[in-house]
Amino acid sequence: MSGLSDPLSDYLARIRNAHKAKHRYVDIPSSKLKRAFTQILMDKGYIRRYINIDDGKQGLLRLYLKYQSNGVPVIRSMKRVSKPGLRLYVDAENLPRVRNGLGIAIVSTSRGVLTDKEARVHHIGGEVLAYIY
Repeated sequence: MSGLSDPLSDYLARIRNAHKAKHRYVDIPSSKLKRAFTQILMDKGYIRRYINIDDGKQGLLRLYLKYQSNGVPVIRSMKRVSKPGLRLYVDAENLPRVRNGLGIAIVSTSRGVLTDKEARVHHIGGEVLAYIY
C-alpha cells in the first residue's frame, strides 16, 4: 500500500464519492485532523453523526451522511484549498468568505481547526484547508 501524499484530499474524495453513490455512511481512516474536520461538519449540520471505530490500527471514522428530503446531499461542494504543493496561509483580516457566508472555510490555526467565522471571532489566521457549502 502506497502512502497518501494528501490525506485530507482523500477524506474529501471519499465523502464526495459516497454522496454520488447515495450511501448512508462512509468509513474513513482516522487522524486528529480528520476528527476535528468531522466534528466541524457535524456541528455545522453537514453530516448527521459520526462514530469512532477501533480497528486495532489507527481507527476508522464512520460518517453518517445527510441528505435533503428529495435525496440531494446537504454538502453541495467540497474544495481542497491548501495543497501539499501550494500552501495557502491567510491572516485574520483576509479570512475568506464562502458563498458570501452561506458556506464555511475550514482553517487550521494555532488554536486548532476552526471555521472561518470562529477564526474571525478569535482574530487569528492560519492555513485554509477547504471550502464547504
